Amino acid sequence: MEDFNSSVDMSTKNPKTAHKARSLLDVYSRLFRNQFMILSMNSSFVDPLLQFESQLKKIESSFRMLVAMPSLDKVKEMGSSNEEIEDLENLYQSILNIFESSLVNLVSTDFYKLQILKEILVWMSEDSSYLQERIMMIINRVLRFAAMKARGHTSVDAPCLGVLAAELSLLCSHDDSSIVQQASLGMYHLFDIAKYQHADIGKSNPTDSKSHSLLFSSDVKFLAKKFQQDKHKIAQTIGQSLLPSLLTDFVRSLLMKLSSPDDKIATEAASILTLTLTFHSEKVTMVSKIVDAIYKQLRENRFHNMKCAMLRVITLLTRTSPKKVIFQLMDYPVPADDTLMEMWQAAGAEATPAPHILKTILLILKGKPREVEDSLTEKKRFSLDATNMMPLAASQALCTFLPLGSYKKAVAQFFPQLLMALIFQVFYSSELRLMSTDRTLYAQDALRVLLNCSGLQQVDITLMKNGFWNQLSEEPHHHYRVYLLAKTLSDYNFPQFPETMCYLYKLSVEGPRRSEDSIIVVIFLTELLNNFFKEPFPEVVLVLFRNWVHDSNPVVSKLSLRRIAYMSPVNEIENVSSLLIAILDAFLSKDETVVLQALLTLRALLPRLDKVIYSSLCTRIASSYCPLMNNISRRIRSMAIQHFGELLREMSQYMWMLSDVVLGGLVPLVLFLEDDEERVANACKHTLKICTLQLKWSTSYLLKDENYSFEMVVLNICNNLIISHRNYIRDLISDTSEFLWSSRTYLKRASVILVGYLAKSGGHLLLRDEIQVMLNATERLLQDEDPVIKELAKITHNIFKKIAHKLTSATLKENFQKLLKFFYIKKLKTLYNYNSPNGQIDSPTDSEYIKNDKEGHREENDDDILVNNQKFNNVLEPISE
Repeated sequence: MEDFNSSVDMSTKNPKTAHKARSLLDVYSRLFRNQFMILSMNSSFVDPLLQFESQLKKIESSFRMLVAMPSLDKVKEMGSSNEEIEDLENLYQSILNIFESSLVNLVSTDFYKLQILKEILVWMSEDSSYLQERIMMIINRVLRFAAMKARGHTSVDAPCLGVLAAELSLLCSHDDSSIVQQASLGMYHLFDIAKYQHADIGKSNPTDSKSHSLLFSSDVKFLAKKFQQDKHKIAQTIGQSLLPSLLTDFVRSLLMKLSSPDDKIATEAASILTLTLTFHSEKVTMVSKIVDAIYKQLRENRFHNMKCAMLRVITLLTRTSPKKVIFQLMDYPVPADDTLMEMWQAAGAEATPAPHILKTILLILKGKPREVEDSLTEKKRFSLDATNMMPLAASQALCTFLPLGSYKKAVAQFFPQLLMALIFQVFYSSELRLMSTDRTLYAQDALRVLLNCSGLQQVDITLMKNGFWNQLSEEPHHHYRVYLLAKTLSDYNFPQFPETMCYLYKLSVEGPRRSEDSIIVVIFLTELLNNFFKEPFPEVVLVLFRNWVHDSNPVVSKLSLRRIAYMSPVNEIENVSSLLIAILDAFLSKDETVVLQALLTLRALLPRLDKVIYSSLCTRIASSYCPLMNNISRRIRSMAIQHFGELLREMSQYMWMLSDVVLGGLVPLVLFLEDDEERVANACKHTLKICTLQLKWSTSYLLKDENYSFEMVVLNICNNLIISHRNYIRDLISDTSEFLWSSRTYLKRASVILVGYLAKSGGHLLLRDEIQVMLNATERLLQDEDPVIKELAKITHNIFKKIAHKLTSATLKENFQKLLKFFYIKKLKTLYNYNSPNGQIDSPTDSEYIKNDKEGHREENDDDILVNNQKFNNVLEPISE
């Protein structure tokens, strides 16, 4: 230091020279202080991030001082003698050495700080200093030191190697050959470090470290020469040496260089980038971010100089990561702008990834536009947006992808999936309520493109002539349009039929994601079956129709039932019994329209059914009608009652099998004679005529309109029961008692009358508790708001009181008389003289219409009571309305 000061003193004769010498000495001192502070930070307990930022600032300060120094030749000119020149030259070299040693010290403590070298290269590119070569030499030596240090570690954490490699790779094509040489040496050392990024290098081969050491001591310059001006070799080695995360950093750094104002740098970056992705795009991660970065750059500047290179990057990334690229490209606002469409075209430029791209688009098309995704239940979300608009974007993208020549084979391969996915999307679009109606037409447009790209131009033309496309997306017409599309395809014998049929069958078996999709599948599949298959359908198809009958969507159930109704020949259907049972199960549906369609379908099939099969199922079918006779829906009630009668007429020769069911359904048939819906009452009259004829009862004439009287019909039926079916009376009392709680007035009136007559017929065999239950039930009706019900209930209540009284005062003689009633029968007489609203006389409105005998209901003889031993069902809960 004293020698340097003396040199400065000797040059005081020339003030300007002395000033330059002192400034050089000042640089030395300041670099020395910076080095001291950098080293002291290494041993401090400062937060690592803050430590790195502080050290980086000191390095930058030293770098700025370094590049501000005069050149070595000018420094030499400051000396007046050889000794002074030598001293100044030593000072100059010492300054450079301090800067280099500072970098070495930083790297020796932490490989992470190799990041500083990258920053130096950036600063250097911004300053065309004469020291560029010397700085490159320093960087080269620091990397050499780091490579030697890395050999002593089993693994190395140097996350900046990717961005550092990007900067060095550009310098390998520099105009200055000396910089190219240093950059290529630096690349060699960087790759040497990268080898130790893999933790298993040292473990897998203990001799690796030694062999690398021997290699390093050989002619490194010769080995590094391959990187000079050879982008292919750089691109190949980069992908082989860097970990995926580092290679990604390398790619992203070069991508940013494409926007460099220096055209040469941008061109070199584009060249290296495309070559690297050509060789190693499968190793690149964070593909979505790279795609997004390209989109943002091109959107800001549609006429970007490196536009072709950026689009080429999209093509290369799609080659190995089609799913990631497509998902990102579908996650932008709809409708797509010109930039996005150009990126779609770039993604579809090659045929190899086409199947994977279409698979990804089909996956997106499973979503429903504007469907809010539940992040708590979905492990992976389609879109970053809360409302998923990606299906609309995918539909619009198909308009770009499908016509591409490279996609011809893939489109043929995925025709059925694309066809159904787009039909689903058209249906979803019809439900959208968006500000711009144009946004809902992309699926329809894509469907037309699909037809035209699949050799079905005539189908499209025919549909257009029929105005198909004008109303396709309108919700009221959509299901009919689906049928029309399937029919038109069938009419033209579209060659994709086998694949489409297989896919529809697969969808039917697996079940679509949404119930509304099932409607479309059923319509489409049914129409194809109608056109390409002769009936009867094979069992594999019938299974589908049986399953659809029980679908959660009532429209699907009705479509299936409707098609089953027209199946022919019925008796050739395999396992027809299971098909009929499936229809019977549909009677339990909560949807009124499904039950009605099931009734109609069953009625359509039964007349055509083989009598052997019919007879084996007739009891079960008849029993299934009975619960529907009391359905809340008048349409279902009337149809079930009507069809019950038709079954009895068709199976009259099997009445011995059906008598139990007929008597079990007798109560609703009688009570609903009083239904205020005319069609229900008429259905009851129709069916009761058939029942009484089959039972050989003389009731039919009373059911004619001119002779009709509800009480007389009840009286006649009860008298016939006494004669031929006395064992059923007790059960009929139980069945009737359930209607006493009905909210329908006509049912209360009718049930009070019917239960009174039934009690007179067989009430004396009721148990004491059962009689008490009936007494309580009729007593509650004495408080009913309807005056007619009150009067009717008084009569019925008195009947049960008398039965109860006789039960408690019965003597041995009386019990013996009861036993004789099995052999001696006396018919009942009228009890209520009730004129029903449905009869020829107007409905009674008060008690004057109930004409009692002057003796006030004479007590009947014991001969009027029949005894049976059937168990009484004392169920008296209010009936479900």
